[in-house]
Amino acid sequence: MKITAQEEYGLRCILQLAAAPDHALTIAEIAAAEGLSPPYVAKLLSILRQEGLVESVRGRTGGYRLTDRPERIQLGRVLRALGQPLYDEPNYCQRHAGTETEGHCVHSPQQCSLRALWQTLETWLRQALDQLRVSDLLQSPADLASRLRQRLELSLQELSSPGEPPLITSLGTARLQPRPSNWGIPLPCDS
Repeated sequence: MKITAQEEYGLRCILQLAAAPDHALTIAEIAAAEGLSPPYVAKLLSILRQEGLVESVRGRTGGYRLTDRPERIQLGRVLRALGQPLYDEPNYCQRHAGTETEGHCVHSPQQCSLRALWQTLETWLRQALDQLRVSDLLQSPADLASRLRQRLELSLQELSSPGEPPLITSLGTARLQPRPSNWGIPLPCDS
């Protein structure tokens, strides 16, 4: 999965507004705080305003502010406003049919395990992002990583069928279960 610049910087604009709930921020203030050009911030705020996530405030103390409290805004909603889904089902098979097939997939939907993989990951990702709120991102990185691991592990446990071994046995938080040393991938809360 690749996060687009629009998703990253749009989310950063949202976080600037969330960190200043008592007053509106100008485009110039947000641009300076994030090291972005004012026209780019204006474009991002326009997208977010069209989706009902931010509103403009007129007057001497005008600028932009969130339309709701940060603890009520789902992260998934913000990212859907700014980007596209990981898995776009309607023409997935045609787009990935093969270079020599003239757009006709050689796999039937019943045989395509990749389609099922991307569809399942998209569902998990959407559920995880919809459980997170903008206010969650105002926490320390270690607290956020721990919370994400706990929520994901609970989601995975809920998805496991009774009597079937879980697809993933542990996400390795210190508060849950230790991560196998052979993973070799450091995570933010490991430090």
